[in-house]
Parts: sequence; structure tokens; C-alpha cells
Amino acid sequence: MHVVVAGGHGQIGKILLQLLAERGDTAVGLIRNPDHAGEIRALGAVPLVHDLEAEDELALDADAVVFAAGAGPGSGAERKWTMDYGGAAKLMRAGVRRYVMVSAMGAADPPAEGGDVFGEYVRAKAKADRELAGSGLDFTIVRPGRLTDDAPTGRVQIAERLPRGDIPRADVAAVLAAALDTPATIGRAFDLVSGETPIDEALR
Repeated sequence: MHVVVAGGHGQIGKILLQLLAERGDTAVGLIRNPDHAGEIRALGAVPLVHDLEAEDELALDADAVVFAAGAGPGSGAERKWTMDYGGAAKLMRAGVRRYVMVSAMGAADPPAEGGDVFGEYVRAKAKADRELAGSGLDFTIVRPGRLTDDAPTGRVQIAERLPRGDIPRADVAAVLAAALDTPATIGRAFDLVSGETPIDEALR
């Protein structure tokens, strides 16, 4: 499978690219900074330099895309909209039918207008999710809980709604990789936290 990962230099993106390359997929890391290309190649992936916040359009020849990009901590409310929403929307227009979205727990029921930057982030994620669900693409929306750098367990809990919880970034990446191979995830949106069920079983 030829998979383009937007946010290829992010923490989840790098883990996912390596997983895809190791299983024999053509893994492409979409990055903004050309200085990061060497790191992408070291993972066994192919770098592709493009700024998702630029006003030009993006055309991709791939079997699937994964949106794992984000404005990141420390960015202001405006950038939540230009990247977490705008970048995701731009990727929807790239011509690839299979689209896996890394969203955020809470995006299914975002807070009302106002509040802090985190509220803007969740609202931006929610709008991107709604547009993806209505796009006609073969979508999967994954809403992980609080991300940690703990070692992966390979065991998760998945449901349309879950209480807040934590999950290692490596387990999120493993779920994304598995979702690409699991037709039952098409057209589905779900929360994701650590649990007791092996990933493949949880996705089925």
C-alpha cells in the first residue's frame, strides 16, 4: 500500500512511517521543513516537502493518506484553524479516497464558542472531522486520549465514546497502521485509550 502521512516529522507520524515501511508499504512522510528529509529517509520512508498551510492545492497519487499533522503545543488559536482544520481540509482535496484522521478526544462534542486555546483546538478538530465524514471519502476518524511517551502495550479500548484516559503515541500509530488494513473501520469514528484488548481484535 502507498500511504502518505501528513505530519511525517511529528512523534506519531515518525512511528507510523517506520511501522509502514517495516511491513513493506511505500511510506511517504509529508513534511514542511526540507531539513527533516534525512530523518524521514532513515525511517525507511520517502520525504515529500509541502506546506499544508499554504494556499496552493496538493495532488497526491496514493492508496491512502493519514492526517497526523497538527499545530502543536505552544501555538496560538489562529494556527489551530490553519493547520488542525485547514491542513486537514486541504488533504481531503488531494485526490486520495482512503483517509485516516488523527483527531482528539472531545472533538465529537466540542465546547461552545469561547474559552482557551485548547477549546479552539477541539473546535477546529471537530470541524475537520465533520467535513471528512461528509466528504464521500472512505474515512476513519481516530480520537485518542491524552498522549504519552510510554512504551506501547498493543492493547487498547475503542468505542464511539469513552471516558478520558491516556494512550502511548506508539499504540496510536499501531492503531492507525492497522486501521488502514481493516475495512470495518471505513465510515467509523471512535475514541481510543489504553485498554486490555489487542489492537486487531479491538478494530474488528
